[in-house]
Amino acid sequence: MKKSFGLLVGAALIAISGQVAANEAEEIGAKIYDRAFGRGCGACHDIASNPQLKELIKAGKLPKDQFATVLKNGKNGMPKAVEAIMAVGPVKKAGYTEDQAIDAVYSYLSK
Repeated sequence: MKKSFGLLVGAALIAISGQVAANEAEEIGAKIYDRAFGRGCGACHDIASNPQLKELIKAGKLPKDQFATVLKNGKNGMPKAVEAIMAVGPVKKAGYTEDQAIDAVYSYLSK
């Protein structure tokens, strides 16, 4: 009985820590969206004439790999964004890699 309880508590702690990490990533993703390029991604992507990232991602029209490729390489009028993303204070403080930072902003936009 004690062993089962211990396993249950351990599993619950793992689940909670995973949720805390996911929440932290979404918070950092929000800060990236608000601060990248000094004015935030929304300065361009919240304008009707430009791609609406939140809607595209939620509709399944912008998969994470395609999103990451555009951030890394740029596309049309979109400049390469990884350097600007990595310069955001909370990204540096968290010690995120480029992929972790991209995952964080994608996760934020997915919600």
